Amino acid sequence: MTRTGLLAGGLTIIIGLVGTGCGSHEKVDAAAGAPPAANVETEPDLNIVKVDRPERFKLATAGRREDLPQIDVTGVVNPDIEKSIPVISLASGRVVGIYAKLGDDVAKGQLLLKVYSPDISNGFQTLRQAQADEALAQKQLERARLLYDKGAISLNDLQVAEDTEAKAKATLDAAVHAIRILGGDPSHEDPVINIDAPVSGTIVEQNITAAASVQSNNQPNLFTIANLSVVWVICNVYENDLPEVRVGDPADIELNAYRGRTFRGRVINIGKVLDATIRTAPVRVVLNNPGIMRAGMFVTATFYGQHGRAYATVPSGAVLHLHDRDWVFVPAGQGQFRRTEVSAGKIVDGAQDITSGISPGQQVAADALALSAESEQ
Repeated sequence: MTRTGLLAGGLTIIIGLVGTGCGSHEKVDAAAGAPPAANVETEPDLNIVKVDRPERFKLATAGRREDLPQIDVTGVVNPDIEKSIPVISLASGRVVGIYAKLGDDVAKGQLLLKVYSPDISNGFQTLRQAQADEALAQKQLERARLLYDKGAISLNDLQVAEDTEAKAKATLDAAVHAIRILGGDPSHEDPVINIDAPVSGTIVEQNITAAASVQSNNQPNLFTIANLSVVWVICNVYENDLPEVRVGDPADIELNAYRGRTFRGRVINIGKVLDATIRTAPVRVVLNNPGIMRAGMFVTATFYGQHGRAYATVPSGAVLHLHDRDWVFVPAGQGQFRRTEVSAGKIVDGAQDITSGISPGQQVAADALALSAESEQ
């Protein structure tokens, strides 16, 4: 073997030994450098509250309330048209006396005004002529019957007399009826007629004054009498809110003149035509009048939608307001309570809405402030 071969072989052996030694050294260092087993200490849950004798704190079960969409609009009280009766005169003439005025309560049959009417005078003239004609026809009929019985006239002459008397009587009946229609009394000739209230109620419209002329055609009602025991409230509801209003829905009415008093009505009609300027539709609400509602009064009407959002409700004392957040205490067993953050809503009759954080049916501490104070001691 040459010197060069011996040197190459020796170098190979040395490199092998060095490699082997290095590998063994790395295994030892890895085992020695491994970190010791971690000793993790868990921090206590600050939202867990433990109290002595937890039975001292009463529990309340979260209820459920559905918050329906609410629409507030303005409206005006109006008489019920179905219970409004016009007062008119079929006889033309001139007013000689007015005995009631706008806003008065009147009873059926009560005198409202007197009218001097030439129509009545003409009617009585026609009546007198008809009475005279009928009396003459009656006498002629009696004479014709007597002559017919004696054989002095024919049957045809008798029938003519009967026909004449029947026509005269029909004319008399028509004259009597015409006077009654005009408001007169056929048994008492008087050119002045009385116009009485056709129903009991309140005069809500007056279009006549003393000495004014009365025309039987093309004239507004002399008076309008309305029974205000039931009234209509006409509201203007915006186009975007109309889907939440339906016929038959309840509506709460509050009079501007009587704040704090709410009356329940019912939607009976929703207008089919919108106001082109303000984009509203008239909504009609009917309700009973307790006696304080007057035509023309302004009101605030509240409508409620069909479907809303369901909330949990708890007594207002069960909610703790701390650091600008709201909390309740939920029983966690073994004398412990878990402080749970919630989103609190409005308070209605001592119960507060909880929009998130707990569900209806869960139990919470009824007095959150007392429980919080106990846990801090």
